[in-house]
Amino acid sequence: MKKLLNGVLVDLTADEITARQAEETEWANGEADRNLAALREERDRLLAETDYLALSDNTLSAAMTTYRQALRDITDTYSDLDTVVWPTKP
Repeated sequence: MKKLLNGVLVDLTADEITARQAEETEWANGEADRNLAALREERDRLLAETDYLALSDNTLSAAMTTYRQALRDITDTYSDLDTVVWPTKP
């Protein structure tokens, strides 16, 4: 492994290699958390689109209640955006 130092490529020291490998491992281990966060962000966006329907002066249809509950439950079934099957908005 090398690094650019003052315009010159130099070899990393053993300590630098160890630190870099630890950073890469930490990044890889956090992938599941990042995927779940992205899933929750999209789920929250979809819920926000229908929040106005859930105000106290409005009665939700059974279909909309089911849709919103399915969105809230989506993280129980899926853990990333690549495999999720979103419920159909009524």
